[in-house]
Amino acid sequence: MGVKGGLHTTEAKWFMIESQRHSYHLVDPSPWPISGSLGALATTVGGVMYMHSFQGGARLLSLGLIFILYTMFVWWRDVLRESTLEGHHTKVVQLGLRYGFILFIVSEVMFFFAFFWASSHSSLAPTVEIGGIWPPKGIGVLDPWEIPFLNTPILLSSGAAVTWAHHAILAGKEKRAVYALVATVFLALVFTGFQGMEYYQAPFTISDSIYGSTFFLATGFHGFHVIIGTLFLIICGIRQYLGHLTKEHHVGFEAAAWYWHFVDVVRLFPFVSIYWWGGI
Repeated sequence: MGVKGGLHTTEAKWFMIESQRHSYHLVDPSPWPISGSLGALATTVGGVMYMHSFQGGARLLSLGLIFILYTMFVWWRDVLRESTLEGHHTKVVQLGLRYGFILFIVSEVMFFFAFFWASSHSSLAPTVEIGGIWPPKGIGVLDPWEIPFLNTPILLSSGAAVTWAHHAILAGKEKRAVYALVATVFLALVFTGFQGMEYYQAPFTISDSIYGSTFFLATGFHGFHVIIGTLFLIICGIRQYLGHLTKEHHVGFEAAAWYWHFVDVVRLFPFVSIYWWGGI
């Protein structure tokens, strides 16, 4: 019986996969790229409106963030279905995903490099507008040896925990991998909580000279990446609990682990260049 003669949709897809003569995944049309772009646009515009006290800014910012989170959820859902249930992620596709994620991390390195360059340039050559000194006159800086110092080993410890989870997956020890991911997420949440406390106690704002701008942009974007990485690891933990990840096929977890190690390393730069150097 032909595909049009009565095979269900799922059976038809499996027929197409079995008859496919190449190792590549021809992705179906998806609305999620444009959905994510609109969410990012709403978040950006809403954030600017909120910071300038425009009416409706907070509402637009919240709507944009919700839209981004929804897009992340449904896009991940589609990718998981394509890899786990439909078997589209062959060795060639997995290799392409790894290369793509490495290039994404390289772009993130350039993104953060701009903020640290701005901070270093402003601190090494302070202008007359800020008094010719660093930190600028009138800025009360945070003590780098309090919350900033405590938060750094917390985040680095979470990197050790995610490495523990990786070794557990490679050894086929599913429960141990779940425990390690739970520990990683717990440390990440502790870090985020302390970061929020630090912002609440900060004696300056993002509008207080170049120091406030570079401080909140660099540490804020890093904190945002920590939140995204935490969601990434939560998804991996759920997948590990459901038995989706195996020692032969766990590209999603590898991407999450690489991303988390990147976030760990980035943390060292604001601690040295912003907290410590800015507090001298």
